Amino acid sequence: MLTLYRETLDSPLGEIWLLTDSDGALRVVEFASHADRLTRLADQQYGRGKWAIEDAGLESAAKRALVAYFAGATDALDGLPVATGGTEFQRSVWAALRAIPTGETISYGELARRIGNPKAVRAVGLANGANPIGIVVPCHRVIASNGGLGGYGGGVERKAWLLKHEGAAA
Repeated sequence: MLTLYRETLDSPLGEIWLLTDSDGALRVVEFASHADRLTRLADQQYGRGKWAIEDAGLESAAKRALVAYFAGATDALDGLPVATGGTEFQRSVWAALRAIPTGETISYGELARRIGNPKAVRAVGLANGANPIGIVVPCHRVIASNGGLGGYGGGVERKAWLLKHEGAAA
């Protein structure tokens, strides 16, 4: 049984839940208003009934980094340890997302090219949407090829806010 430790963070985008593991690696970042999404993604990642949530006893490095990020230190999330389940393909997409510099956006097609699979645009989009560690694994930096924002699990308004916060032209 994987135990995940929950912390809450009041942010400009609403309450956020952070789940870390016993090693302190960040496993989930999700808006509290999307608790059903958190459960669905964790079930997909770790298996239904194979994970549990407990309240964290101490403030994690992940929470401190997110507080700094929302206070304006947009590089505070760089290098933060994360861990995920998912398929090898999904993990490759999520690793490529972390390589997108703050303040920049790319298209789904460009992301597919960056992982060496330029024909996998739809699969990249699905992996992007299944990202359990929003904001830190910056799926919000991926936009439609026409320059539109595209979708975002937390809502397009939040995506627009995050991009503006990071200084991206979107």
